[in-house]
Amino acid sequence: MNKLLIVVDMQKDFIDGALGTPEAQRIVDKVVNKIENFEGSIIATMDTHRDDYSETREGRMLPVPHCIKNTDGWEINRNVMSVLKHKGFKIVEKPTFGSMELIKIIKEKYASNKLEIELVGLCTDICVVSNALLLKAAFPETDITVDSSCCAGVTPEKHRAALETMASCQIVIK
Repeated sequence: MNKLLIVVDMQKDFIDGALGTPEAQRIVDKVVNKIENFEGSIIATMDTHRDDYSETREGRMLPVPHCIKNTDGWEINRNVMSVLKHKGFKIVEKPTFGSMELIKIIKEKYASNKLEIELVGLCTDICVVSNALLLKAAFPETDITVDSSCCAGVTPEKHRAALETMASCQIVIK
């Protein structure tokens, strides 16, 4: 059985930067611990925007520049990055909430193997749920889990709502 951990957008801007929250700050050590103790492959996603962010649809809907490539806010949290480097991982930059590139990489690497996928990271109600639902659609027979203690939403209420949505779609919430 192959195991894959997907660490979603554990970037400075979502933790203690432009869109940071106390809840996001509280999960950092839990995510570090999860990565340290994980036995399997790891992919980390990075929300990645360009200087023209304010001109994009997302920029018009959420007029807070964040995760602009090659800025401090775009970087993965240093504690998370330290443990990722120690364990080994692949990065997938994504310009939007869910990543079709992530699906493509997983299909290519694990096409003929039994796979279990676990997700952790930020934000539960935006990028975690988007990627979890894409994964469920692409791999309907794969066990997909979200560790709720290693995720945080924009608000605690939105975090809980996203967990309920994923559970309704047969994603295991722990």
